[in-house]
Amino acid sequence: MKLVKLIANLGYGSRKDVMAMFREGRITDAQGEVLYADDKVEHDAIRIDEQPLDPPAGLTLMLHKPVGYTCSTKDPGRVIYDLLPPRFRLRSPLLSSVGRLDRDTSGLLLMTDDGALLHRIVSPKARLPKVYEAALAQDLRGDEGAVFASGTLLLEAETTPLAPAALRVDGPRQASLTLTEGRYHQVRRMFAAVGNHVDALHRSRIGGLALGDLAPGQWRTLDTADLDVMFGESR
Repeated sequence: MKLVKLIANLGYGSRKDVMAMFREGRITDAQGEVLYADDKVEHDAIRIDEQPLDPPAGLTLMLHKPVGYTCSTKDPGRVIYDLLPPRFRLRSPLLSSVGRLDRDTSGLLLMTDDGALLHRIVSPKARLPKVYEAALAQDLRGDEGAVFASGTLLLEAETTPLAPAALRVDGPRQASLTLTEGRYHQVRRMFAAVGNHVDALHRSRIGGLALGDLAPGQWRTLDTADLDVMFGESR
C-alpha cells in the first residue's frame, strides 16, 4: 500500500492532507530522515511529527468505558470515541465496538477494525462468558440463582428462553452475573423479571480477559497473547 493511502486510512487526514504533510517534512523515518510519498518503508519505522505511526489495520483495543458514554459515532452526547485519539474514529476500516454497553453501564469494552475477529467474538457459537457486577435496588430474595440457571427464563416480549446464566451473590444487594449470550439490556431485564432493579452495572470480564488496572476512560491495545487469554487458548 502506498504511504499516502496508508496514513490517510489511519485517520491522519485526507490524501490531500497527507500530501501536505509530506511537503512540510512532517513525515520521517525513525532516524529523522524526511520521507517522500513514493518511499517504501516498514510501518514501524514511520514517524509523524516525530511520533510513531498508529497501529496498522487489525487494531484491537480494550477500553474501560465510564458511565455516561454511548457506543456510537453520532450520539449528540459523549461517545466512546471521545476517549480515544481523535483520528481513531476516522480510520478505514472503521474501528467499531464489539457489542455495546449502554450509557449507564461501565466496564470492559472491546473495539476492533478486524471484521473476522469481531464476528468470532460476538458469534453465538463462541459462547464467551461475560461477567457483570450489579448493584441492586432491593435485597436478593434467594431464588434468583436457580431462576437464572434454569435455562427457562423468558424475558418480556421474547419467545426464546435465556441460556443458563450463573449468579454469584456478593452481598444483600450485590451480585455478579455470568452470561454466554448478549441480548438487549439483558442483565437489567433479568433482574426486572425477578422483581428487582439494577442501580449500577459494570462489566468486569470477557472470556479470560479482565480490565486489570485500567482506570475509567483508559484504554490499551491488545496483542495475540491477550486474545489467546480471552478465548482461553494456550500458545
